[in-house]
Amino acid sequence: MTLAALAAFYVVHLAAAMSPGPAVLLAARTSLREGMARGAWLSVGIGLGACIWALAALFGLALLFEVAPALLSVMKIAGAGYLLYLAWKMWKHAPDPLQADLTETARARSPLALIWLGIATQLANPKPAVFFGTIFLTFVPPETETWVYPVLLGMILFNDTGWNIIVSRIFSLDRTRRGYLNLKTVIDRTFGSLLALLGLKLALT
Repeated sequence: MTLAALAAFYVVHLAAAMSPGPAVLLAARTSLREGMARGAWLSVGIGLGACIWALAALFGLALLFEVAPALLSVMKIAGAGYLLYLAWKMWKHAPDPLQADLTETARARSPLALIWLGIATQLANPKPAVFFGTIFLTFVPPETETWVYPVLLGMILFNDTGWNIIVSRIFSLDRTRRGYLNLKTVIDRTFGSLLALLGLKLALT
């Protein structure tokens, strides 16, 4: 695999990582409410979840989806259900005072729990498996050297984790958080609605 192909893979995947989706939305909301550090832990989970889908694509899961489309449908419905559950929680707790909500969250979520939440959010969307299957077919020939695969996974981890840490930083800024405190119910319900729409889109496409 040439350096040009590696660079092309990196750019294409970075664009995909930066596109709005459930993971980016959750990173933004988490950092708004809980600060950058907790958003960063979530981002690590998002990056690991992307790597899991990439590995699945390398092992032929994307091809399996093409051969057995019913499996993809089942996974899409299950993922959509998880996203709708998260959306319902956001909507339900939107009017809760921030301090009480943060205290409860701090007790319930350790850094490891945030990492698992990031992984689960990524795995709730099976479309990355198809994306990675396509991008690997495009950029990674069958005779690719073994050392290339950990490099590709490193790029994926770096892109997904790094971009969502940037999102976490932006949404953890004092000015951003002050605006959030003034409009907490509206913003939380907007986030919840967007997540619900993403869940419905996943189920229906």
